[in-house]
Amino acid sequence: MMKDGAEVVDVREPHEYTAGHVPGAKLIPVNSVYARREELPRDKNLIFVCAVGQRSALACEMAAAAGLTRLYNLEGGTDAWIKSGMPAER
Repeated sequence: MMKDGAEVVDVREPHEYTAGHVPGAKLIPVNSVYARREELPRDKNLIFVCAVGQRSALACEMAAAAGLTRLYNLEGGTDAWIKSGMPAER
């Protein structure tokens, strides 16, 4: 899906993001998602990610409340991403 032009939004805190994140992910902490909703493209799939999937699920709900529809939650979060051997940026 990311190869199809999806945008990855990391909703963790900045110190978590700098410790390692999905390559190309944009940082928007969960408490800022609704306030920064205009930064989220309406013409792309949006994949929200956090450490384990709880905050990103909340971010999906906030984005849906803002009228966005192409929303996905990365199950297991960055913890599962890294444990499965996927690349991470620091």
